[in-house]
Amino acid sequence: MLAALLKKIFGTKHQRDVKRMMPAVQAINALGPELERLADAELRGKTEEFKKRAAEGAAVEDLLVEAFAVCREAAWRRIGMRHFDVQLIGGMVLHEGKIAEMATGEGKTLVATLPAYLNALTGRGVHIVTVNDYLARRDAQWMGPAYHALGLSVGVIQHEASFLYDPEYVTPDIRLAGLRPCGRREAYLADITYGTNNEFGFDYLRDNMRFSLDELVQRDLNYAIVDEVDSILIDEARTPLIISGPAEESTDKYYKIDRIIPKLKKAATIVEGKLSEIEAQVEGDYIVDEKSKAVSLTEQGIATCERLLGIENMYDPQHIETLHHINQALRAHALYKKDVDYVVKDGQIIIVDEFTGRMMPGRRWSDGLHQAVEAKEGVRIERENQTLATITFQNYFRMYAKLAGMTGTAETEAEEFANIYKLDVTVVPTNRPLVRVNLPDVVYKTEREKFTAVTEEIIRSHEKGQPVLVGTVSIEKSEQLSKLLKKRGIKHEVLNAKYHEREAEIVAQAGRESAVTIATNMAGRGTDILLGGNPDFLAKELLRRKGLDPSTAPAEARQAAWQEAKKVTDPEHERVVGVGGLHIVGTERHESRRVDNQLRGRSGRQGDPGSSRFYLSLEDDLLRIFGAERIQRIMERLGMEEGEPIEHKLVTRAIATAQKRVETHNFEIRKHLLEYDDVMNKQREIVYGMRREILDGASQAETIQEWTEDLVSGFLDAYASANVHPEDWDLAGLTEALYRQFDLRVAPAEYKEVTSRDALAELVGAAVTERYRQREQEFGAALTR
Repeated sequence: MLAALLKKIFGTKHQRDVKRMMPAVQAINALGPELERLADAELRGKTEEFKKRAAEGAAVEDLLVEAFAVCREAAWRRIGMRHFDVQLIGGMVLHEGKIAEMATGEGKTLVATLPAYLNALTGRGVHIVTVNDYLARRDAQWMGPAYHALGLSVGVIQHEASFLYDPEYVTPDIRLAGLRPCGRREAYLADITYGTNNEFGFDYLRDNMRFSLDELVQRDLNYAIVDEVDSILIDEARTPLIISGPAEESTDKYYKIDRIIPKLKKAATIVEGKLSEIEAQVEGDYIVDEKSKAVSLTEQGIATCERLLGIENMYDPQHIETLHHINQALRAHALYKKDVDYVVKDGQIIIVDEFTGRMMPGRRWSDGLHQAVEAKEGVRIERENQTLATITFQNYFRMYAKLAGMTGTAETEAEEFANIYKLDVTVVPTNRPLVRVNLPDVVYKTEREKFTAVTEEIIRSHEKGQPVLVGTVSIEKSEQLSKLLKKRGIKHEVLNAKYHEREAEIVAQAGRESAVTIATNMAGRGTDILLGGNPDFLAKELLRRKGLDPSTAPAEARQAAWQEAKKVTDPEHERVVGVGGLHIVGTERHESRRVDNQLRGRSGRQGDPGSSRFYLSLEDDLLRIFGAERIQRIMERLGMEEGEPIEHKLVTRAIATAQKRVETHNFEIRKHLLEYDDVMNKQREIVYGMRREILDGASQAETIQEWTEDLVSGFLDAYASANVHPEDWDLAGLTEALYRQFDLRVAPAEYKEVTSRDALAELVGAAVTERYRQREQEFGAALTR
């Protein structure tokens, strides 16, 4: 009550943040006319002026108004885009090291140029992080002319290549226009470097495995702007980056264990409650806990496995590994579904990202789970790898001196951003009012009824010319809906992990008249859906029809195709606006409200009309696992009949509660992961710090001496404790320990004169020091220091 009253009087935190920034916005606007009169060379000269002032001690905050105004003018001259006032606010939020929540279509790519330019003036580098190589390349090519006009260099890091932006560089492949190949180090030395979270993270790990300073590519981590920050810092937080090498082990055990799994009988599937409470009450071999993604063998199950494998006692230390592999095989069969959690492609198991629906080649589940899935699907089992270097995104991005992010959906995860990354979220107002209509959820009893209703809804919109984007939670569900639409003769596009290559093109045309596009979750993020279609992508399609490759077609042919495309998209835009804009249909609520908001956010960009509605059933995973009982009671109270949908505030509220419960559950998992990784992170910092000191040529003689003294002290405590009489010392044990550790033999006769612990310490210390000096002569001082 009090909070609501205070909000009314003082406004929300976001409104106060925006109000605080308005004087700076007005000051930037006031500089506009003056900068418009400058010649290109004079505008470029401003960068050198700012750099000089920064070098002389001026804080970047003092340069903000002028730098933002100069960057805006350069963007207008070179790329024909002028930052709106709300984009200036977004830029300030990013410069302050916060997360800017900006709706889809509000121009986040352009916003990033402002803080990137300002912070690059210090010469310490700026990293702009995107979710895939295509977006990193596209954004650098798109914004590159503005940076170049201001005298800043732009690097691009790709999976197996790196480039510098150079407008004069000519290549037959239009996809790489203006990108001159260069070494990775050169790309990192650029003022601004675009790349993916994976590439930045892996380069950090690889740098810390190098044997020479000349091989290092990254410099100090100064400032990062993370695009789609929720996807990278939250959705991918649980997946560590790992550089691994093959470990020596047999793969036969996985096949052997997989063969017994079909012979085990499932005892129960639980959605609420604890495994321990249920185990005693059921008969069968194993229990599946869907909420925790865990499987537990019952006592009966242990006995069955012992019988099938010919093992006497499964809990014998020599069989503990077998028990672990049985558990993983059960998880593979009971919890991991083909075309939902993974796909089988070219004889390999490829993980599907649960949030984006994209395939993640190269990623593997750990602890033998990936091998268990390979055995289940009958494909060749790859050996378990041993980890050589690893880091989570959480710890990698926390190493930047300043971190900022932008996304269309962050407010629901504000607590996690604050707790883990110390990042505040500021909601930036839209340039034009949002007019999208979010219709209430409709709930059916069964999935079959739900999909029938979704099909009818799609047909209604399709027939009146309204484009529809349908969001599904898995490849399996998107293909199920595709079959229903094919039966009804509705032309449509399916966008899921299997067709990743055409992702951007399909999404870009989802706003065309009568278009029907089925997409798994958030595939295609970063590509705007324009009502009436995207002329750039349509032009590529027209070139292909003429037998031309869009990446190598002559400039005249590309221009003619674009003009032809505009003649199609402009009138289509008017017609699509007239029938209500893009209609979003969600076929299931995601575990996270944020992912639902991302789907909704594809419609209603830049003040366009649009609508959205979610269709649900009591058989959906979210309702079944996290909200089943509560929603079932509401249904019974409202007297729901077979085939009859229900729209009610109570149901919508119950669904939101279920989502909050899952979000809290997942947040706890990520928090625990970070706590575990923090221990390893301390070790990583010490080891990597020491490696860097050695590479820098710093002498380690003092450190080695400290280690040696610690080891000698430990040996003395173990074999010749100060609390034990000299006659009871284990001098033979001490001699053996010194030989094993230092390759040093102390003759028994040397101990005869020793009557005190101090004298013994002096004798051993002198012998070890002499041995170190001998080693130094053998290997050379450079290697031993």
